Amino acid sequence: MNRMLIKLAISATLLSGIAVPVQAAPELSLARIDCGTPQAPTAVNERFSDIYAHGDLKLQFVYSCYLIKHGDDYMLWDTGHAMTAPNVAPKVSLVDNLAKIDVKPDQIKYVCISHYHADHTGQIASFPKATLLIGAREWDAISSPKPPEGANFKPFESWIKGESKVEPQAIDKDVFGDGTVIMLRTPGHTAGHSSLLVKLSQMGPVIITGDAAHFRENFDSDGVPSFNYDRAQTVASIERLKKIATNLKATVIIQHDARDVEKLPVFPAFAK
Repeated sequence: MNRMLIKLAISATLLSGIAVPVQAAPELSLARIDCGTPQAPTAVNERFSDIYAHGDLKLQFVYSCYLIKHGDDYMLWDTGHAMTAPNVAPKVSLVDNLAKIDVKPDQIKYVCISHYHADHTGQIASFPKATLLIGAREWDAISSPKPPEGANFKPFESWIKGESKVEPQAIDKDVFGDGTVIMLRTPGHTAGHSSLLVKLSQMGPVIITGDAAHFRENFDSDGVPSFNYDRAQTVASIERLKKIATNLKATVIIQHDARDVEKLPVFPAFAK
């Protein structure tokens, strides 16, 4: 009897023609921020390709952070070089850049880190109120009593001490729970490396690679930097990103490649 009454009630609602309000999707925006000062073009053949694929190619590397606005929430992807880094320090800090749009550090809900190297983590200490999203293997490394060489663990002191919130990610993470911003597990450069997928309404999906690849030719070939954690994982992660890009018709942003800078508006402008 109860089931019959429920069915009748549902049918009556459907027949009544009463429209059920559909909640609008939160506005989603993305912009790039300069987070380091580029140096002279670098010869990339030997250090960045173990198959020597690039001859005498020289490229200028850039250092980038990304601000995502999801409804009323703000998220940072990587925090670039520290302001004290020799030669490559940003000309303007992340905090000062955010002040240009009246956003205070405490308003950043999430700081998502691709991996633990200093050119991606240098200013994270400015955002202790933010929840840290980071690959589980990266977190294990920086919170270890003996962090591995290359792990920039000092800026994470607030999270390591438990004074700030951290959510280590062993698999992909749907950051806001609606499929618009997804941390992608892409190990290889480091053990817990991540990339980011952002599904913008007008521009379409965007993949921000972190250091899964360092430049376009690196992404297109199977050459792997000599300093990467695991060669096979690197190749598999790049292949995954390529397939995602093909299937979603996504724009791929290689974070260190100066040629990819113009694909997104420079902060404080936003793409949608």
